[in-house]
Amino acid sequence: MIKNMGNLDRVIRLVVAAAIVALYFTDVIPGTLGIVFMIIAGIFALTSFISFCPIYAPFKFNTCPKPEKK
Repeated sequence: MIKNMGNLDRVIRLVVAAAIVALYFTDVIPGTLGIVFMIIAGIFALTSFISFCPIYAPFKFNTCPKPEKK
């Protein structure tokens, strides 16, 4: 897999995932909706750690900085 996520994108996804987890465990998002959001948070965290978003791939969207040519 080629990385297609930049650092800012990764940090934003981790912050959103952490916020969802906090809201779930403080019972702000309860029940089935909470479980759905926890699954989304898990996907955000996983894609952030591997720096690859499968939704970006078909659209050829890339937030990684371009490497400098020497």
